[in-house]
Amino acid sequence: MIFRILEDQFAARIRESKDADRRFMQLALALGRRGQGRTWPNPAVGAVIVKDGVIVGRGWTQAGGRPHAEPEALRRAGEAARGATLYVTLEPCSHFGKSPPCADAVIAAGIARVVAAIEDPNPEVAGQGHARLRAAGIAVDVGLCAAEAAFDHAGHFRRIRDKRPHVILKLAVSPDGKIGAEGGKPLAITGEAVRDRVHLLRAQSDAVLVGIGTVLADDPQLNCRLPGMEARSPVRVVLDQSLRIPASSRLVRSARETPLWVIGSELAEAAAATRLGAAGAQIMRMPPNGAAGLDLPAVLHALAEKGITRLMVEGGSRVAASFVTADLVDEIWLFRGAEEVGAGGVDALDALPLSKITQSQAYEVHASETFGHDTLTIYERA
Repeated sequence: MIFRILEDQFAARIRESKDADRRFMQLALALGRRGQGRTWPNPAVGAVIVKDGVIVGRGWTQAGGRPHAEPEALRRAGEAARGATLYVTLEPCSHFGKSPPCADAVIAAGIARVVAAIEDPNPEVAGQGHARLRAAGIAVDVGLCAAEAAFDHAGHFRRIRDKRPHVILKLAVSPDGKIGAEGGKPLAITGEAVRDRVHLLRAQSDAVLVGIGTVLADDPQLNCRLPGMEARSPVRVVLDQSLRIPASSRLVRSARETPLWVIGSELAEAAAATRLGAAGAQIMRMPPNGAAGLDLPAVLHALAEKGITRLMVEGGSRVAASFVTADLVDEIWLFRGAEEVGAGGVDALDALPLSKITQSQAYEVHASETFGHDTLTIYERA
């Protein structure tokens, strides 16, 4: 009987320990999300240092990718880091880049245990960080909240493995699958709460992309206008094969404040490129792809080469359909409004049915949210 009681108490302590590990890792994941959209080309990592059940340090990757999350948390923990546990959303780096290896900083601080959500696929790390920690006598556990970490770090993983950014397609559609009124006139499909959520998604993206048709029709700003978050606007990217974007557009007029990258064909007029460059826009010239326009895989590769890891695609319908047809969409944010537009409205995916994504076995529902009468469903690759 005594042994049974002791076994039950031991099992309860193990469960309590595992629950605590999960809570601290969830906090690390939340901290890491603070850096999304600001740390490229580096991943947005979160870290928490715990000693005797008390948080003594926390950190996340800072703007521009440095300092990394681990040194930030260690700095805040100070001497309290000695003998403590580090919870981190991605394997600590083990190579010299623009800063020393995080694994070495963890060892020097006297951390006793590291709980990492997931291994870093970067060939310069790829398990070597964990191996270095273990060689120094540090206990290393890997895999806690791995699915959540993989979702949060999808941009880093995609850029490393496929040499392109993680593509997030945002659509706001009516119940009858429309994104605009007859004749392409702009129409508010959803309410103010959804617009705020879209601005937050922009802030969490490295770049936001539209086609020249959207620029000519809507004259968008594509920035983040949430109070206090204006500085977190993403790079604005425009697919504009002939470099037709007007100098009077709000994108060009704000190019010196918020980066604007215009992607055009190598055959576009040099004078147009010079004009846009003088206004502060950065021109990226791509080889022509015949009647198909710009080569999307080549465009994504070029963006990844510049460090972009999370790309939000906002439209319009032809651009969205092109990305879906090319199988380049990794995540879909589908907002649905409450009122139908009617048969004359603009279809969300041009000639493609919306069921191409909502009923496709290639995607599964990751999460959903409600904003009054409007809804959001987030799909991810299955």
